[in-house]
Amino acid sequence: MTAADPPTDRPADQPTEPLTERSAGSGRAAGPGRAAVALAVAAATLLAMCLLGLAVGSVHEPPRVVADVVLRRLGMGDHHVTLLDDQIVWQLRLPRVVGAAATGAGLAVCGAVLQTLTGNDLADPYLLGISDGAAVGAVTVLVLGVGASGAAAGLALPAAAFAGALLAAAVVMALAGAGSWALPGSRTVLAGIAVGQMCAAYTSFVVLVLGDRDAARGVMEWTLGSVAGVRWHTALFLAAVAVAGTAFMIAAARDLDAFAFGETAARSFGVPVERVRWLLVGTAALMTACLVAETGVIGFVGLVVPHVVRLLCGPRHTVLVPVSALLGATLLVGSDVVARSVLPDREIPVGVVTAGLGAPFFGWLLWRQGRGAAAGGRA
Repeated sequence: MTAADPPTDRPADQPTEPLTERSAGSGRAAGPGRAAVALAVAAATLLAMCLLGLAVGSVHEPPRVVADVVLRRLGMGDHHVTLLDDQIVWQLRLPRVVGAAATGAGLAVCGAVLQTLTGNDLADPYLLGISDGAAVGAVTVLVLGVGASGAAAGLALPAAAFAGALLAAAVVMALAGAGSWALPGSRTVLAGIAVGQMCAAYTSFVVLVLGDRDAARGVMEWTLGSVAGVRWHTALFLAAVAVAGTAFMIAAARDLDAFAFGETAARSFGVPVERVRWLLVGTAALMTACLVAETGVIGFVGLVVPHVVRLLCGPRHTVLVPVSALLGATLLVGSDVVARSVLPDREIPVGVVTAGLGAPFFGWLLWRQGRGAAAGGRA
């Protein structure tokens, strides 16, 4: 059975076997052994990158000192560490590393799920106008000063960004659904583009007409993304969002595998297409809104990482989702290390680093696929 030959003679309520990698799409087959190896390698790579993130920065911390600080904080021995080392490793770098890992994992998982649900290889977590909606909320606070005074001023920016992102996603889903439970992938993409353009027009007008140079700079820095301000309360929130969302998507892996055949074939496998699509798209929108509200807009992670994992491990979602989470976390932690260490006296926005790494690699993937398609056509 192939994706071009969906089953038509099976009752919708009859149980089916899980989809295989060869039937669900392109990519190498990933049996249980290979899947376990992929997960182990991805987890080990993430651990190594996190240790590097704790050691590297404007002040170098030797691995032994990093280990002593962490073990002492976890109550595993009375290791001697200085107050400065404890502040750098535990209070500043570790929450930043945790926040970056959680954000990268969440964005990669949302990208993988949305690419499957919409059937669009260019889909990413910001497909539903989420980044532009979040920018509306951020601009409202940074430029217009709404909610920027009083005791809750520190929460105004993430709260406004979250509200804007969630509102934009709700409008997109309402437009795509057109008053029904149907949520076609193509119409969802078009609705996301329309809402994103409206939000971008509002943002540009407010910044250029009502804002000053400092406000414009603040908006630009926010839209390029950063985990520099992440502390423990934010890191734990981001980690909870990423873990809960990833677990939910893994639980829906069988339905996502069915969507790889297309909507008609998914129905024949007994999948309630409309309900599942609404549930998963809504979950992805909520996850992305939470991440964007705290870290700003970080591009290319959710677009590139799922394609890399499909290339290496195949499209089966029991492997695709967790490996995407681990690889996305590794990419963003590594990008943050580059962002805060490439220049001696200042940080680069992490979104600049992910774009600089992701865009050329994505171009190479497109070139590779084009060469493969041309070779197949000649054959």
